Amino acid sequence: ATQDDKDIVFKYIEAAAKLNKLPEVERIIRESKSYDPAKVKDFLIEMKLSDPRALIHLCDTNGYIAELTKYLYKNGFWKHIEIYLVKVNPQAAPEVMGALLDMECEESAIKGLLINVRACAIDHLVEAFEKRHRIQMLQPWLEARANEGNQQTELHTALAKIYVDTNRDADSFLVNNQFYDPKIVGKYCEEREPLKAYLAYKKGWGKCDQELIEVTNKNMLHKLQASYLVERQDPELWKLVLSADNQHMKRLVEQVVQTALPEAKTPEEVSITVKAFADAELHHELIEILDKIVLHRSEYSQFSNLQSLLILTAIKTEPSRVMDYVNRLENYNAPKLAQKALEHNLNEEALAIYTKFGNNEEAMDVLLNKIHDLSRAAVFAEKLNQPLIWSKLGQGYLIGENVEEAIKCFIKGNDPKSFMLVIGSAERQGKFDQLIDYLLMARQKIKDSQIDGALIYAYAKCQKLSDLESFLAQANSANVEQVGDRCYDEKLYEAGRILFNQIGKLGKFASCLVNLGQFQEAIKAAKKAESTKTWEEVNLACVKAKEFQLAATAGLKIIVHPDRLEFLIGTYEKYGFWEELIKLLDSGLALEQAHNGIFTELGILLAKYVPTRLMDHLRHYFQRLHITKVLKACEECLLWKEAVFLHYHYGQFDSAITIMIEHSPTAFEHDIFVQNIQKVTNSELYYKAINFYLAEQPLLLNELLTSIANKLDLAKTVGVLKNTGALALVQSFLKSAQSYNVQAVNDALNELYLESEDFENLRTSVTEFDKFDQLGFAKKLEKHELLEFRRIAALIYKKNKKYPESIALSKQDEQFKDAIETAMESKSGEVAEGLLRFFVSIQNKQCFAACLYTCYELIEPDVVIELAWRNNLLEFAFPFLIQSLREIKSEVASLRKKTEELQKKEEKKSKEQQAHMEVNDFIGQQYPPLMPPPDPMMSNMSGMYFQPNVYGFPPNKQG
Repeated sequence: ATQDDKDIVFKYIEAAAKLNKLPEVERIIRESKSYDPAKVKDFLIEMKLSDPRALIHLCDTNGYIAELTKYLYKNGFWKHIEIYLVKVNPQAAPEVMGALLDMECEESAIKGLLINVRACAIDHLVEAFEKRHRIQMLQPWLEARANEGNQQTELHTALAKIYVDTNRDADSFLVNNQFYDPKIVGKYCEEREPLKAYLAYKKGWGKCDQELIEVTNKNMLHKLQASYLVERQDPELWKLVLSADNQHMKRLVEQVVQTALPEAKTPEEVSITVKAFADAELHHELIEILDKIVLHRSEYSQFSNLQSLLILTAIKTEPSRVMDYVNRLENYNAPKLAQKALEHNLNEEALAIYTKFGNNEEAMDVLLNKIHDLSRAAVFAEKLNQPLIWSKLGQGYLIGENVEEAIKCFIKGNDPKSFMLVIGSAERQGKFDQLIDYLLMARQKIKDSQIDGALIYAYAKCQKLSDLESFLAQANSANVEQVGDRCYDEKLYEAGRILFNQIGKLGKFASCLVNLGQFQEAIKAAKKAESTKTWEEVNLACVKAKEFQLAATAGLKIIVHPDRLEFLIGTYEKYGFWEELIKLLDSGLALEQAHNGIFTELGILLAKYVPTRLMDHLRHYFQRLHITKVLKACEECLLWKEAVFLHYHYGQFDSAITIMIEHSPTAFEHDIFVQNIQKVTNSELYYKAINFYLAEQPLLLNELLTSIANKLDLAKTVGVLKNTGALALVQSFLKSAQSYNVQAVNDALNELYLESEDFENLRTSVTEFDKFDQLGFAKKLEKHELLEFRRIAALIYKKNKKYPESIALSKQDEQFKDAIETAMESKSGEVAEGLLRFFVSIQNKQCFAACLYTCYELIEPDVVIELAWRNNLLEFAFPFLIQSLREIKSEVASLRKKTEELQKKEEKKSKEQQAHMEVNDFIGQQYPPLMPPPDPMMSNMSGMYFQPNVYGFPPNKQG
């Protein structure tokens, strides 16, 4: 149809409607397609006709369901809505219900409307309610469809979600219902009820294995995981969970050993589990499994192969258990196992095996040939009634998990040393009555918090509450709070009430009372509703009535939902009850469901209304805050000190420093400033901080600079301080930083020492730190009016090997000792001789003698003799001359001795060669030669080698 046709039809509809020809309007809408449906819809809605059937047909045909529903609801056409859903289009139920929920239609009306709806897209209907968090309203309708035999997966999946949320026999439904989608329901339950997620995934039986493993690992439900794995009997799944990469394997194995496998229902479950552990080479775990199976399950205890495998595994991996197994088991291959025990040096165990099965000869062989103990062979099988024996027997029972007998033995032996093992084993097996007797004995010997705590727990498990109260009234060292938490977790609320009351932990005390049914009637109705909206209504009513205690009870149920927290805060602030709001949020901090939003909003409220409490709140809970939101509130309220704290813990150290500089009257604290400045990333802040301290905290500047010395550009820092004229103020810092031997620091310190005429520190500085303009500084010092500074100039010249300049300066100041030491250090005979001639020229006889002594090695004797003879200084030169003559004589004597020794060696060598030649001549004359003539080189070896005689041997000493 053209646009003109559409306009004509619209005009016709418009005219018919205005003339109240409603059947004609309906006919045209039904039969014609030549109109703009949106335009006609808007017109009919605006007209508000008394009969909406035309509009119903139009909206139904063109998909304007939500707008139709809103129109009918607002204009009182409820009956038409019902007729539309029942007779016209039941498939539109999801959109209709969604629109009614959005308009906050009464719940009873919606439920009444749903009763008449039979056939519709259940998945879309569930989605409409679930998206608006009202899925529980569907419960009666869904149950009715289920009772009719509807097996649609979406229906049963929705019912599962509702039962999980309402906790209405959800476990039974998840276990018994066959039609819901276990993967969807399991995922839905993971964050709400992990146990129910496990039940849902388990229902999938193979389809959700990975999800089941993940949820049980995440929530530490390893006991359930172990049970599932045993029942599942899937070798590949076992291989996955027992791999070395599984970080939860240790806890899983513990549960398999302690719980799952001992509760196995069929031999196949046991067999597959044992094989899986063997394939994974978990030998220690395997023996624990076999221990549980063989020793504690009568239906498997007579399996010969399992008993033999248990003992053989113990021989190879845990020899300490072999004896216990040998004594307790009956049906195993004794000869083979005894031989294996001997191969592994388990002589006692082999002896027990042979003895048990009447192989007395073999037993005696072991005693005699292996143990080598004749006395034991004589008293074979005898038992002694002694405390030590009882203790050891108790250990054996304990290893075998027979804790009841173990406790009897330990009590007879009066031995409490193994109390940790006894407590663990007794608690695992539920032997709390016997454990109480043991712990009462142990308390007499050992004072330990573990013993007292276990005793309290045992009283609680046995419901011996009067004994528990009596014990708490006595002095004890138990961690009562920890035991109370454990009782609370295990739903021992009567015991938990007593314990928490004892230590004054009112929060958990109240929780116990609630779980015992002792709660206020005013909150019962809201508890039954289990709806956040209901709690909001109760809270609002209590706030208006100023019943703040009840309001707080309801509020605590609301604040755990982050999306409703803002609404609650708005309610309190609207009526001006900010003090009660702060109290409510304060109490909400202790909730298990407390989220970061509670801590954050409380911080913002404290910033607005009670800023004096804000800093304590930040210190305790900064890790739970949305720091950026609280920062914004602090800055708006000009709470700069708190803003600095948040910036520091948020890692924004640059911002913290900037705030302390810009708002120093309220934000600055020296210690905090130093902590932050060491972590800033913008190095320019260092120098900004220096200028800030110069202006406001000059006395703390040295401490600041020392804390960041390793981060500063020392040259730049000295420049900044020099420009501000503050070098003298930071002299102590410069002195500590001088260890880096930076020229700028050395120059600055040297100038400060020079200005303050501190020659001692200046001498130390130029001696130990060489990075400065040494010659330039020496030039500056050599004209100083004070002698000590001119001496330092001479020292600098000497360090730079400018010996003539150094000596000249020392001679000028008559520092002759310095001059002599410089000449000696120069190692130059020319310099030393020049200084000696100087002393002669000024007739300083003492310095002449001192120079000769100090520079003895550098001055030639002839020069000394000449100078002494010509200047009448012989008596001052005589020590030098005597020492010189002594050295000459010593050297001559040494040369003479060496010469004589050489002569003696030559004479001896000549005589030996002559004797050797004579011996060879004599042998040649007496016997014909049997060998070639000797090598001439051999004849010159000074008697080290000899010509062999006729028999082939060297001559003796006489020959």
